[in-house]
Order: sequence, then structure tokens, then C-alpha cells
Amino acid sequence: MARKNIDVAAIEFCQSVGRLVRKARSVAVSDEMSWTETAVLRRLAVDGAATTAELARAQGMKPQSMRTIVAELERLGMVVRRPHPTDGRQVNLELSKKGEAAQKVARDAKRTWVAEAIAKLPSEEQETLFAAGRIIERLIGEERS
Repeated sequence: MARKNIDVAAIEFCQSVGRLVRKARSVAVSDEMSWTETAVLRRLAVDGAATTAELARAQGMKPQSMRTIVAELERLGMVVRRPHPTDGRQVNLELSKKGEAAQKVARDAKRTWVAEAIAKLPSEEQETLFAAGRIIERLIGEERS
């Protein structure tokens, strides 16, 4: 394949994977929360406790804007504040039990949607897709046995 064709195919591939990820995430978004609020919950679920400033940096936003989001998540009962373990001036945010449950529902909704979408494919395409997943793991250097 010519270099230009590889470049175009790579761009199209990345766009397709991006659309797949966005679609899977969209089925997990609650009507109760904004996209950013959902992203903050996901980050806390994956990375653990964080300060408002750390969350703001991770989301690429100003701490003042993140404080508004955190306040809404607190109002919804999704996060709780805990003293920072080493810096008494700071407070960490963690998922509450309700936040953990919401993350589990979101994660399950994504997995269910993906599984149902794959189940609609012919078995040959399913196998091709699973093989592509293994290739992607190799590309990013995280091959699993």
C-alpha cells in the first residue's frame, strides 16, 4: 500500500475507533448529569481520589469551572470530600457509594451495547474484529495473553 494510502487509511481507522468509543460512552451517559460530570466520575473511578485542581488539569479546564462541576456532583451525592492524606490544606474528592453504583451502571451499559452490536455481526466479521483487537493491543504494546 502506498504511503499516502496508509496515511489516509490510518486517519479513517482512528476516526472510526473514535466514533465507536463516543457511541459506547453516549449509551452510558445519564440524563441526570452532563458529559463533563460523567467524565469526572469516570476519572475518579479509574484513577482514584483527586483534588479539584488535579481534576481540572486532567479535564483541561480551570479550577473555578471544575469547582462548579464538583459542587453539582456533591449535590447529586456522587462524590464525597475527604481530608488529603499528606496536605492538611487540601481536600480529596472520591466517589460516594452512589457514584460507584452510577459508574457500574455506566460501565455495564457500555459493555452491553458493545456486546449487542458485535452479536449482530456475522461470525466471520466478529472473528476479524477480535483479531483486530489483538493487533491493536500489540500496536500499543499492551498485548494480553
